[in-house]
Amino acid sequence: MNEAAEWSAEPGPSTGVLDLSVIIPALDEGDNLAIILPQLRELLTELGVKYEILIVTHGADNRTRSAAAAVNATIIEQVERGYGGALAAGFARARGEYILTMDADTSHRPAFVENLWKSRHHAEVSIASRYVPGGWAHMPWGRYVLSRVLNWFFSLGLDVPIRDLSSGFRLYKASVLREETYTARDFDILQQILIKAYAEGWKVQEVPFTYEPRKHGDSHGRVFRVGRACLATFWQLWKLRNSILAADYDDRAHDSRIPLQRYWQRSRFRHVTELIAGQGPVLDVGCGSSRIIGALPPGSVAVDVLLRKLRYARKFNTPLAHASGFGLPFRDGSFPCVLCSQVIEHVPKESPILAELVRVLAPGGRLVLGTPDYDHWEWVVMEKLYGLAAPGGYADEHIAHYTYDELKQLFERQGFTLEDSRYIMRGELVMAFRKLGGAVHPTRP
Repeated sequence: MNEAAEWSAEPGPSTGVLDLSVIIPALDEGDNLAIILPQLRELLTELGVKYEILIVTHGADNRTRSAAAAVNATIIEQVERGYGGALAAGFARARGEYILTMDADTSHRPAFVENLWKSRHHAEVSIASRYVPGGWAHMPWGRYVLSRVLNWFFSLGLDVPIRDLSSGFRLYKASVLREETYTARDFDILQQILIKAYAEGWKVQEVPFTYEPRKHGDSHGRVFRVGRACLATFWQLWKLRNSILAADYDDRAHDSRIPLQRYWQRSRFRHVTELIAGQGPVLDVGCGSSRIIGALPPGSVAVDVLLRKLRYARKFNTPLAHASGFGLPFRDGSFPCVLCSQVIEHVPKESPILAELVRVLAPGGRLVLGTPDYDHWEWVVMEKLYGLAAPGGYADEHIAHYTYDELKQLFERQGFTLEDSRYIMRGELVMAFRKLGGAVHPTRP
């Protein structure tokens, strides 16, 4: 982002750590700012919020400067073009733990900020939504239809459970925005922010909101221009949404619209859950965002090195640990059952991951291990086809190629007994080993 020049009426209402930064893009909105800013200041004061108000504009006129000065707001001179450029300038200057974005016109009523603020602990992104039950939009019929169609297209096409992706009236946990870079410079930045937030595993919620027309002036956003910008960004967002790195990739695959992917994920779920059943608390190493996490028995812990996957996995209400399989933060023999599914093929064979799995498994415990079997031509062919259909997908990340015989011999040499083995379409192998030792006495790590 470019640095933005700024003009401030006088120091803001608070010093030190701020609770909230309010960012208001405002181009020739002096009359409307004179209405909403006093209401906003009164509300935030009543809520006891330490705040700053940032007015982002280009060539502020006297009316805008006067409205800002009346509430000690800061005016930021916009450098980059468009609505996205205005938000980028505001994000770069915001100091609050939370960031609120709202329009300068009176369509985003200051009173509703209280609803967003009070719901902040339920999600990292809160949207004032016109299109969830309880919400409504009072706007010309043609604009309403186009808005609904655009939001329906993005929601369905990107497979996100959000009905109002184009609402700019939002409350963010600041860390959601500060960890990202946004390239969109028009209204398509709204969709870009949400899809990136989903890809990083942040929670997004919609709070019912009634949209009312502005009091003064005309909107600077034109429906067809906004729609064109959003559609131009759709393909980029689609690729991000369907990336293997997306936080919810594994969970979404369970209900994939692609029959083969859906079958594969559900078969894996069935085999793994059957093999861990009755074994006691499980340590799931490399859990990703799989629904297996939600099926783990009480006392289990799910581990992953990717923080975005763990953020998403909060929904399963299972204890989570951010750690590498190369150095698990648990004592020797901590768990009566250890699960590692679709992980070992992604790391070099000389890595310590297998030794770590053995170390934390209690004597007499069960190890459930899942990986492709490269001794079967079925998997080799499927992987090549997958690599052609989805370049950069999992096929390119499989750097360690194992076979059934190799794994069986490797663990038998360490005193393990192979108790069960299963296949998914003779490609993916799931094996259950028993570690040498006495009866298992489940312990907590």
